[in-house]
Amino acid sequence: MNLRAWCGAAVLFAVATLAAGCAEPAARPGTINVAADTADQTLEHVRHFITRDGVQKSLIEADTAYYYEGSQSFELRVVKVTFFGENGDTSSVLTSREATYRAMTGAMEGRGNVVVVSTDGTRSLRSEKLDYDPGKNEISTDQHYTYIQGGNHLEGDGFTSDPNFQRMTTAKPRGKAAEGVVLPGQ
Repeated sequence: MNLRAWCGAAVLFAVATLAAGCAEPAARPGTINVAADTADQTLEHVRHFITRDGVQKSLIEADTAYYYEGSQSFELRVVKVTFFGENGDTSSVLTSREATYRAMTGAMEGRGNVVVVSTDGTRSLRSEKLDYDPGKNEISTDQHYTYIQGGNHLEGDGFTSDPNFQRMTTAKPRGKAAEGVVLPGQ
């Protein structure tokens, strides 16, 4: 193929590509997450221990982590976080599809089918989003959640609590206690 024929074919291809791009699609695609394209580092099969004063507090595991140096944060995919109690024993395990971990503050936001289960299996929490603020020592969400403890079932449209659920406030609570006590809104 000579240069003139090759240039003509290239121009024809470019015009066809532009024309196809101008057509109105039947459905528009959603937003594409481009974390991998802009990350400073990409890590696979991540295990990160968090300690405070020499005591292990949690273990973060993820299939993939995208690190952003400017914000000192990690975007995690397929996440498992194991939390440890005062004696170093496992207290609960969180799983989610993705999370953001901020290295400077220790804050974390889990997103996508967030499930937290106590080690003994007697308590579980489910939500689409869960925030952890170590400075306030609290977990919270502004999304619908379900909390089950034995025969007790509580759900609402958001809550704030300490990690052990000793001091909890909830928005629009509903549910039932094992003893048959009905919560407001039922």
